[in-house]
Amino acid sequence: MNSGLGRVKTLKGTANLLIYASIFLGAVLLIQLFALVPFWLFYSVLAGWIAYVIVALAVAKGLKMAYPLNLVLAILTLAVSLSRSEHYLLIQAGLSLASLTFIAGSVLQVAVILTVSSYLLMTRR
Repeated sequence: MNSGLGRVKTLKGTANLLIYASIFLGAVLLIQLFALVPFWLFYSVLAGWIAYVIVALAVAKGLKMAYPLNLVLAILTLAVSLSRSEHYLLIQAGLSLASLTFIAGSVLQVAVILTVSSYLLMTRR
């Protein structure tokens, strides 16, 4: 029984680290976007990042409801990001900071979705 509890703690810790890494990578993305995109798009991305920060703060406080909210944000982030053909053009153009940010962000969101989903399934009542 203790090994199950240990797995849950490890999974929760991993989910938390991935959530915090998303905040960091989001800040890197915002810096890149500031000079490249129209203001309305920058502020839309900024609003999403602020929502992610608020949920990450709830995770840091240990609020259980933060994990389902984070799962929703990760799915929305991935859906919006993967649906844009411009992002694939970045990759086709070759490795750059922008393409690496897109790749890393997509992989990170998939990792968040998998770990948070697993954590929620293991801790459901």
